[in-house]
Amino acid sequence: MSLESGCKNVGMYGGISVTDQKGVAADIVCERFSEEGWVRTSVYAPREMALLIYVNGLELVTILCTPDKLNCLALGYLFAEGIITGMDDIAMMRVCDAESEVDVRLTNKAFALPTKRTLTSGCGGGATFTTDGITVESSLNAEPKELLALMKQLHERMELYRLSGGVHTSALADTQNLLVMAEDIGRHNTLDKIQGECLLRRISTRDKLILTTGRISSEMLIKAARMQTPIVVSLTSPTDRAIVLARELGITLVGYARGSRLSVYAHPERLGRAAGEEV
Repeated sequence: MSLESGCKNVGMYGGISVTDQKGVAADIVCERFSEEGWVRTSVYAPREMALLIYVNGLELVTILCTPDKLNCLALGYLFAEGIITGMDDIAMMRVCDAESEVDVRLTNKAFALPTKRTLTSGCGGGATFTTDGITVESSLNAEPKELLALMKQLHERMELYRLSGGVHTSALADTQNLLVMAEDIGRHNTLDKIQGECLLRRISTRDKLILTTGRISSEMLIKAARMQTPIVVSLTSPTDRAIVLARELGITLVGYARGSRLSVYAHPERLGRAAGEEV
């Protein structure tokens, strides 16, 4: 198996300089207005690119994304769509930054393009091809205070967001620590990058938690279900369809986790609150 390109893990985030950040455009001229009037300044802005993924020479999908961890993004996307189940399905992968494409060769030479396609609502664009047949069974439990502490860790490690804003950040965690992080203009891309990095680093996503700054929509929930993560925590709100899916798939869905508060929309029993319990 040949893999060209690489990933940074969480432990390497703290020492990244601006010049190392592929996801940031520097020296963007900006006219800023305040009580003191107008001033011209230079700022950072998140980069955006269109990444084309080929599988066995066939054009699969174009994803609008932040140009960082592109190999992880491609692997995670293929896993989320059920095209691969692990690294043993990959014969070769080539990431070409100059041409904005990833060429993946599968051990399955008979691969055919999926015919069922659903456009996603993520701000980075993209598509999902398969959505059903998934459930999550897990004995994992957590305390609300643990989730809030993890969300605080997430805020402290948002490297790209602190530089430029305009991106989402997600992390895979156990109940105490963040294990893998990803940032991208597309919130669903962050989950694909996490899944791809976990495949490369042989980290199991099963019985872990997903934390994210982005809205939880149905495609985000489906990706989490494929990762077998029984608890999904967001800084903001889930959609109504995501709530229905979480209840059906067996995922504890948490929104508005900030400060000392959070809201649980599905399977609160994992957090010590019986479903339907009266105040």
